[in-house]
Amino acid sequence: MNVLDFARAFFADSAHWHGYDGIPTRFAEHIGYCLEALAIAAVIGLPVGLLTGHTGRGGNALALLATAGRALPSFGLLVLMFIWIGLGLLPVMIPLVVLAVPPILVTTYEAVRSVDPSPVDAARGMGMPEARVLFQVEVPVALPLILSGLRTAAVQIVSTATIAAYVSLGGLGRYIIDGLYQKDYAKVVGGAALVAGLALVTLAVFWAVARLTVSPGVRRGGRS
Repeated sequence: MNVLDFARAFFADSAHWHGYDGIPTRFAEHIGYCLEALAIAAVIGLPVGLLTGHTGRGGNALALLATAGRALPSFGLLVLMFIWIGLGLLPVMIPLVVLAVPPILVTTYEAVRSVDPSPVDAARGMGMPEARVLFQVEVPVALPLILSGLRTAAVQIVSTATIAAYVSLGGLGRYIIDGLYQKDYAKVVGGAALVAGLALVTLAVFWAVARLTVSPGVRRGGRS
């Protein structure tokens, strides 16, 4: 059997479409893990990236933190957290958040720093408070890049959240881990296909969000 045959066998099996181990249940679990990790990472990364980008201070420290975060292996960190904390969702959330914060943090910083200084200086010359300068002048222009950082983090989380299955949690990684253990390669291929499909859906969602939130003038300027 080839990969397509394995995938066809997995999705054609009605047992995979209902019950606690069904695709809808595993999808919901996986999406839940991803949304929680992305929300935590955004709460950490966005404010710090916006503040440091606005002030222009701390860029070197951010680069160092981002490099350190990217260098940490997610699975190794999961094992350490599992040994230290034990079973539960927290040992999974920590490596996912550590994975997602660097792209959000660095991209947000770079997005704000790349804004044309002319309108920023004009806003300050008009006496606009710094908070309004940031959120009314810089953020609207920087929004496409900020969303790209969130998109990168979201796709990485979707792909890596399969590690939850290693510590007896659910999600789409359950099919991959259980399939390998059972030598059920149709289940392994099906689980991998579902993860890949969810990553593509995530890209489509962020594309739609960008179309709805980024002003047409900023989009046209980005293509010029």
